[in-house]
Amino acid sequence: MTMTPEKSGTILWLPGWSMPPAVFDQLCKALPEYHHVYLNYSEAETSEDLLTYTEKMVTKWITSTLHRPLFIGGWSLGGLLALHLAAKGFVDGLILFAATARFIRSRDEAHLGQPDANVRQMMKAIAQDALAVETNFRQMLWTETERESGIGDQLPPIGSWTAPALLAGLQVLRKVEVSALLSEIACPVLLFHGREDRICPYKGAEELAAGLSRAHLYAIPDCGHAPFLGREEEIAAKMRRWRDEQLHGN
Repeated sequence: MTMTPEKSGTILWLPGWSMPPAVFDQLCKALPEYHHVYLNYSEAETSEDLLTYTEKMVTKWITSTLHRPLFIGGWSLGGLLALHLAAKGFVDGLILFAATARFIRSRDEAHLGQPDANVRQMMKAIAQDALAVETNFRQMLWTETERESGIGDQLPPIGSWTAPALLAGLQVLRKVEVSALLSEIACPVLLFHGREDRICPYKGAEELAAGLSRAHLYAIPDCGHAPFLGREEEIAAKMRRWRDEQLHGN
């Protein structure tokens, strides 16, 4: 008889803007000791629907019989939402990729995030050609070295989100910010961030880590906005070490 391996907990994965949950598939395969659950924002109608759906699903898993502890893994937009949930005390730990506490920044803080004008321009362009906007966005994910390596081929196909969902995600990035709530996040937080991230700059990750009481930041050199892709085994090993050190004190 084949024995099912004992699980070390559950990770609820929140994807980045325009990305389907399948973007995490290879990382999840490198972490067989966890039960993996995915949220899918591809058909959200409004930013309010997206936020309500996220909180509803997290509440569902908290009250279910899934293996504890419950972690949230979030990438970019998903990372911002994960921080928002952690401030409410919903989870036992966070694993975040290219995350930020506040995406929209003033001109004086351009080294920490994006100006609102850039996001509004994307929203306007989605009405004309959503696939072109996604294509341009994906070009910004990589460093030149990553682009030459073909790492972008690992991404799921473009076009999985509806136009309303794309707009809803951008509205969340414009409206949601958790900078003032970081002191309320008591759980351990593991941050992975590319040094050359052009979408969520690395300085923003340093700011985020400084505002959290139990954060560990891994800087990944020559890496853009998708630090887990192509580095799944390395990321998984660091996650295991972090779990042992931060959660068990070993």
